[in-house]
Amino acid sequence: MRHGARTWAALATVLAVAVTTALTGCSGTGGGTESGGPREERWQPRPGLEWQWQLDGKVDAAAADVPVYDIDGFENDAADVARLHRAGRKVICYINVGAREEYRPDKDAFPRSLLGGPNGWQGELWLDIRQISVLRPIMERRFDMCRDKGFDAVEPDLVEGYADDTGFPLTARDQLRYNRMIADIAHERGLSVGLKNDLPQIPQLVDTFDFAVNEQCAQYGECARLTPFIEAGKAVFHVEYTEPTHRFCPESRRLGLSSMRKKWELGTWRRAC
Repeated sequence: MRHGARTWAALATVLAVAVTTALTGCSGTGGGTESGGPREERWQPRPGLEWQWQLDGKVDAAAADVPVYDIDGFENDAADVARLHRAGRKVICYINVGAREEYRPDKDAFPRSLLGGPNGWQGELWLDIRQISVLRPIMERRFDMCRDKGFDAVEPDLVEGYADDTGFPLTARDQLRYNRMIADIAHERGLSVGLKNDLPQIPQLVDTFDFAVNEQCAQYGECARLTPFIEAGKAVFHVEYTEPTHRFCPESRRLGLSSMRKKWELGTWRRAC
């Protein structure tokens, strides 16, 4: 919060934020505006918040009555984000930062020297994250888009390429440097940012990122590795694809994770804990 004298108008704003926080379970005053205006404070999602994750096409704002939506940054426009905000929801912008996708409008911004091997998804090639000076302006423009559309946060995907066969000799140090750059780009724009998977580097990155997004930690017996985020008062948004809810929900509740089951295509269907 800002320090200094408070006018009655400022006090009214603080009270309004407190009411919104109580209703949505979100801390911070970083809600986006339709014009993508400046934020006084970054949104800090707390552990246990329910969420919806829809990356398949335009968002269905009525699909889930939850306080947080994570949606595709390219497929949805400012009006979609504003509609979710009017319903009292915070909105996360999904952006791929580790691979070049041939179906995105900025695909030609990635020079050939950046492109590595396929990552298993059609039309996607790994990026050489060591080329920081080349990648930074591309990612800045993508995060500008998220900010300008009014998003509250960013989910940068594929931030653990060092552990995969990318076609480049990436190291853990390369990944840490790149991931910290990604977080800096988000924070410079007033956006919260989540660490996607990358469990081995949580101890080094938990203070840098505002929340975590995880896939399949229950299936692989790794959910306890996410506790540094929970202990820091930061949400862990978690999904399983094949595990039935009765197998992972008890542990998720014990750990404080925001867990649900989704289908692989990440459409509107969800089954929450």
